[in-house]
Amino acid sequence: MKDKNILDSLREKANRLPLTPGVYIMYNELGKVIYVGKSKALKNRVSQYFNESPKDIKTSKMVGDVRSFDFMLTDTEIEALTLENKLIKLYQPKYNILLKDNKNYPYIKVTVNEEYPRVLFTRKRLSDGAKYFGPYSGAGKAMSIIKTTERAFALPQCKLNFPQDIGKSRPCIYAQIGQCCAPCAGKISSGEYKERFSDVLTFLRGSYNDVKKSLTDQMMYASENLMFETAALMRDRIKTLELLWQKQKILTSPDAEYDIVAIYRSESCSCLALYYVRAGAVIDSDNFVFSAEKITDNTEIISFLCEMYSHREYIPSTVVSGIDFDEEQMSVFCDYIKETSGVNVKLKIPQRGELKSLCEMVESNAQLHAVQYLADNEKDNSVLVKLAQMLALEVVPENIESIDISNYGNDNITAGIISLKNAKFNKKGYRTYKIRTTDVQDDYLSMCEALERRVAHQDEQPLPDLFLLDGGKGHVSVVKNLFERLGVYVPVFGMVKDEFHKTRTLTDGENEISIAKEQSVFMLIYKIQEEVHRFTVSTMQKAKSKKLTRSSLENVAGIGQKKAAILLAHFKTLTALKNAAKDEIAEVKGVSAKDAENIRNYFDNK
Repeated sequence: MKDKNILDSLREKANRLPLTPGVYIMYNELGKVIYVGKSKALKNRVSQYFNESPKDIKTSKMVGDVRSFDFMLTDTEIEALTLENKLIKLYQPKYNILLKDNKNYPYIKVTVNEEYPRVLFTRKRLSDGAKYFGPYSGAGKAMSIIKTTERAFALPQCKLNFPQDIGKSRPCIYAQIGQCCAPCAGKISSGEYKERFSDVLTFLRGSYNDVKKSLTDQMMYASENLMFETAALMRDRIKTLELLWQKQKILTSPDAEYDIVAIYRSESCSCLALYYVRAGAVIDSDNFVFSAEKITDNTEIISFLCEMYSHREYIPSTVVSGIDFDEEQMSVFCDYIKETSGVNVKLKIPQRGELKSLCEMVESNAQLHAVQYLADNEKDNSVLVKLAQMLALEVVPENIESIDISNYGNDNITAGIISLKNAKFNKKGYRTYKIRTTDVQDDYLSMCEALERRVAHQDEQPLPDLFLLDGGKGHVSVVKNLFERLGVYVPVFGMVKDEFHKTRTLTDGENEISIAKEQSVFMLIYKIQEEVHRFTVSTMQKAKSKKLTRSSLENVAGIGQKKAAILLAHFKTLTALKNAAKDEIAEVKGVSAKDAENIRNYFDNK
């Protein structure tokens, strides 16, 4: 229970806050940000946390961890919401629900700012003048839509760049069977090509009926003017789009267009579910599962939805909610969307009828995802409990790190560290280290250097509950000595391989612990050993390739990094450059005849 003096002090500070909009930031005893919130009246909102009124379990736990708070005033509640989202991204607080990092989301990118636009898959949303659609729930979903778009609108599926590559190659098989408009052969002008992207953009926004009407009109016009081949192509495009639409779950009338949001909450976890309905069908869905400590009250959910919709190219005019937001929360959401996206959106909370039933269906879907999440976590936790028992660990190792060393002889000595969180690989925690303290192959020295550097950065990334080394008793012994010298108290075990280079046992430096009889533990260790080896070797190979490519060219008199890059961009590979004649090399822009002669002499004399 929190010290009464601390609680009184926090309450007094909260009561001195102004009744104006702003953001508040909660800190724990270590000075770490654990929660960020916003309010249109800071005093009222923040003082609620520290009074004696009843609170839900999650809020009570958060308040129990608070030792101090700070605040920032804003002119409006919308500004407070914007600032809140930025601070949540910056601090990643423990109790806030977080939107997945943008780079993980799949988008469809349409380069409308190019002379010949393209439809591309990407995970980066840039301010480059292109149109972005999504984010989508998975890469497979986005790729399926891209392929359908390319077939339906006869777009090029190759990697040629237009207009640069027009006339440089013969039309491919797709052009011959009418599935590509063949800009490579100059069969379509830039203007005509761009015209069809009006329908492409409409389709990607989810407006199937509008696209169907446009294509039908084009088909009828072509037919009436005896352009039967064109009419047949329009007919085939309509069929392609209809096939995609038939795969979607039909919910309601064919002109319905809205998003549905609902939430399932429990003490164990919560799940926010969204269905995206276009032309009466569910074209995609998202499910965001939040762990037990995350606060998921309606105010927090509104902030999360505002942040989520700020990443979308297209927002429907109606969002149907199965969550009972109050008038203030609804107003904040609608005003924020209007200000950031220019869309007049209506947040509707149905009380009866078809829309109410749809909200209940989406909530049931959220519950199923929450149950699955808990089942998966229970399975993962069971494996970790067994591992802790086998290794006689004091705590269940929720965070595990594993290290391996890779090299080519004495070159490119690289250490790789992978991270697991709750038995799942955590790519954000992966680290690589180029070994500096030894020029010769020495796994012991290399591993010690890498781990000493890892320990030095524990403020940025806390040390794990368990270190697993890709090695045997000798590796464990030297690392334990290192940790003793550094004052680090993290259990260390080695993953011992058999003659077939497969995991056999674990070792504490003196004894070997067999894991063969515990299949779940064996498979976890096997996956860890495979992944740390893959990660370390691939990183080392990239470093070696980069070094070989750069050093080969930069050893030539007069060739620096810039000219080396120009040459490789022109010839594509180092082998092609080695086989090129002096005159061919001299034709490269920025490369003089003297440079070409030096390059040719260098490779001829190697």
